[in-house]
Amino acid sequence: MRGGLSLPPLSGAVSAVREAAMSNGSSRTEPGGRGGASAASGSYTGRCSSVSGPGGHYTLGLLQTPRSTSGSTGGLSSGGAGLTPFRAAGSSSSKEPRSGRGESYLGDKSSCAENASAVNFTDGCSARGLNKTCVGKIPFSASRSIGRSHAPLTGYSVTSSSTASAHTAASVIVAVVEGRGLARGEVGMASIDLKNPEVILSQFADNTTYAKVITKLKILTPLEIIMSNTSCEAGNATKLFALITEHFKNVTFTTVQRKYFNETKGLEYIEQLCASEFSTVFMEIQSKYYCLAAAAALLKYVEFIQNSVYAPKSLKVHFQGSEKTAMIDSSSAQNLELVTNNRDSRNGHTLFGILNYTKTPGGSRRLRSNILEPLVDAETIKTRLDCVQEFLQDEELFFGLQAVISKFLDTEQLLSVLVQIPKQDTVKTAESKITNIIYLKHTLELVEPLKAALRSCNTSLLKAYYSALEDRRFGVILEKITTVINDDTRYAKGCLSMRTQKCYAVKPNINEFLDIARRTYTEIVDDIAGMITQLAEKYNLPLKTSFSSVRGFFIQMNADCSTLPNGQLPSEFTKVTKTRNTYNFTTADLIKMNERCQESLREIYHMTYLIVCKLLNEIYEHIHCLYKLSDIVSMLDMLLSFAHACTISDYVRPEFTDTLAIKQGWHPILEKIAMEKPVSNNVYLTEGSNFLIITGPNMSGKSTYLKQIALCQIMAQIGSYVPAEYCSFRIAEQIFTRIGMDDDIETNASTFMKEMKEITYIIQNANDKSLIIIDELGRGTSAEEGIGICYAACEYLLHLKAFTLFATHFLELCHMDALYPNVENYHFEVQHVRSSSGKKEKIMYTYTLSKGYTEEKNYGLKAAEVSSLPPSIISDAKAITNHVAKQILHRQKTTPEMMKHRAVYQLAMRLVQTARNSRLDSDSLQIYLKGLKKKYTASCAAPDWSEEQR
Repeated sequence: MRGGLSLPPLSGAVSAVREAAMSNGSSRTEPGGRGGASAASGSYTGRCSSVSGPGGHYTLGLLQTPRSTSGSTGGLSSGGAGLTPFRAAGSSSSKEPRSGRGESYLGDKSSCAENASAVNFTDGCSARGLNKTCVGKIPFSASRSIGRSHAPLTGYSVTSSSTASAHTAASVIVAVVEGRGLARGEVGMASIDLKNPEVILSQFADNTTYAKVITKLKILTPLEIIMSNTSCEAGNATKLFALITEHFKNVTFTTVQRKYFNETKGLEYIEQLCASEFSTVFMEIQSKYYCLAAAAALLKYVEFIQNSVYAPKSLKVHFQGSEKTAMIDSSSAQNLELVTNNRDSRNGHTLFGILNYTKTPGGSRRLRSNILEPLVDAETIKTRLDCVQEFLQDEELFFGLQAVISKFLDTEQLLSVLVQIPKQDTVKTAESKITNIIYLKHTLELVEPLKAALRSCNTSLLKAYYSALEDRRFGVILEKITTVINDDTRYAKGCLSMRTQKCYAVKPNINEFLDIARRTYTEIVDDIAGMITQLAEKYNLPLKTSFSSVRGFFIQMNADCSTLPNGQLPSEFTKVTKTRNTYNFTTADLIKMNERCQESLREIYHMTYLIVCKLLNEIYEHIHCLYKLSDIVSMLDMLLSFAHACTISDYVRPEFTDTLAIKQGWHPILEKIAMEKPVSNNVYLTEGSNFLIITGPNMSGKSTYLKQIALCQIMAQIGSYVPAEYCSFRIAEQIFTRIGMDDDIETNASTFMKEMKEITYIIQNANDKSLIIIDELGRGTSAEEGIGICYAACEYLLHLKAFTLFATHFLELCHMDALYPNVENYHFEVQHVRSSSGKKEKIMYTYTLSKGYTEEKNYGLKAAEVSSLPPSIISDAKAITNHVAKQILHRQKTTPEMMKHRAVYQLAMRLVQTARNSRLDSDSLQIYLKGLKKKYTASCAAPDWSEEQR
């Protein structure tokens, strides 16, 4: 063989590549290409290790990790230049694979020598994902691991948007560090998604509840959490460590030595790894020492333990300040069922579920993160709403964009794979790289259709996206790809179809030996099809060729066993499985031919891999434009999803003022559950009327109403339309909920403590821009204590300008409006309906909100009346209740001075609100002000005044 290339013996004459005999019935001729030979010629330089091959000078990796040059054994050779052979995945070499380990692209070039003696794995530590050849050089001490084990996520390929696991599988690693001494409470966090090449940095001050830390970790849903070993020292564990391990019991937890949380190294790593497009992040993080320290530990851990090495200038680095998004604590997210249904985690009746009409994994991830962290910038929200409005007004634009977006794969995961450096050249690595170059070609071919769909847009954001897609780098990358990769190579569903695409991805005449290997593979496939045809004729059975990724080629037959001779298959057929009337089996000869087929595939993948690596090295400098594309696709996908939701339900565009006003709004999740529009209700909150007390019997609709308001607020702040006839919102920086769950009915000590923790958290963290929703506080203790706690909590919250809705059964709280003019009372109406016999009365719920507090003061007594309690007991209970109620009413009687004070306060607030927001002309404004004056005069009058006095 020419050039020393060792190939298996060729069988017979070379036939055209075809698969007509296979179950899918498709056929393919080895594609031709123009100018293919010249594409591979020339010399390629850069940071890659390289070898000489028959078609030119090839790189071994995108940016190859330095490895030992002390010879190679076996494998392919060409022109005397040794090619590194593939290792079986998971195997380790007896030779040192990386003599230059210290030259890792993650920074410290002397790290190997410095840290050779620093290894200190304590007893019971776990080194999951550790490359065996690196033991003795890993500068980490893993003191504790909790939860599931996992393999390093390397060598994988991006998946199609139909893959459910792409949306849910945990793949985020987070490092957390807290300041010490006077800096305690200052927390730095760094996270990286192994399927998304983005490092997110955060630093913020937290209080003793560490609510922000827990909330951010809940949003990230980490696979693993890394902390300093000093945070869990025996007998001296920090509170942050204790809280994190308590809240994340099923997450792997690892500690490393404190010295690796080094802000100087962290900044060096970020400078080396951050792509130039995101270099402005340096201005934000230079003084953020704790997040930089977390980044240092995270990136070193990812390299040494997870075996993920990233090329220089390849990562998107983003600083995420807590002030840019609204904070929704994890308890509120659970109460509101934002992303998980409380009764069944698989149920889609959540806010995420009713808005998720996304077509890509990236769009789905963006929607989830936006729901959990809504925006607080009104202009950004309005820009999103403009896009949704344009989609709703232009059907052609909506359907055109949706058709293009649905064809995109997981662009973020594709990027992550492309920028990672393979540490070993295995068959799996080669296959992954080939697959991903096909995915990259598929993705880039969608840029022009996406531009075409956006060409006539009017919204500023959509115009900006169109301009971004004019980036010439998209065309440069695609042009370079098409000089090597066949024009008709496409992403294809089905393992056999995709295998065929990978085999013939590279154009012919680029590598002579690759062409020979592919002809060999073709002959083997032909021989398999011919052998199965002969077997079908021999035994007179309806046999056909089938394929699976696990078994390779096998024989399939659809027939009833009664049609078989003696009711049995011939003895030549082995490994028989049966599903209904379908038999799957193989033969000894077919097994051998599958082995030859796999051997041929390995050679094809090897040589294709070398060509693909050369190609990737050539296009690498342009590849960062994909970050921009990924962001555009995920955002468009989410906005299209919002528009889609509007076409199914009658949602309206929200406005943003200093008022929370919803006219005839309804619960969006309940609408999906009930399959009909729920009862609509209003809400009105301003600075002058910012505290609503809501009363009503059990099951009258209080909890549903409260959740509905919070959900509408979140929908508005992520850029979605809202279920209402009209709505206006004040931007909420924090959303707190304390919702009475069904299991709270069992009033006991644990429930009461849960209530106290929740209300304490709200009081400690609420500010003037918060939306606070409290339902049934004080149920876990006696009525006297419950009233006292509720009253005290209300008085504290009344000193804030936060919008608060407080639902309660304690009617004593309703009299707070006499003391505080910013308190309003509302209740849910019920109707009393007598049975047909006229003897019994029952309550009919209207689910309608009305002003004032409920007249249903004694619904407990009414429940007793329909029970079997003796009439004498019920009569005594009514008498005692009336006596107590009269005493309370006498003490809380409203005076004229109170009424005047309330009227003055409300008039002042209305005038301020009018000055801020009025769009009336002078005449209309004068009429409105006269109306305010008349209302003020009426409010100041005592109830017993005559008309003349009024």
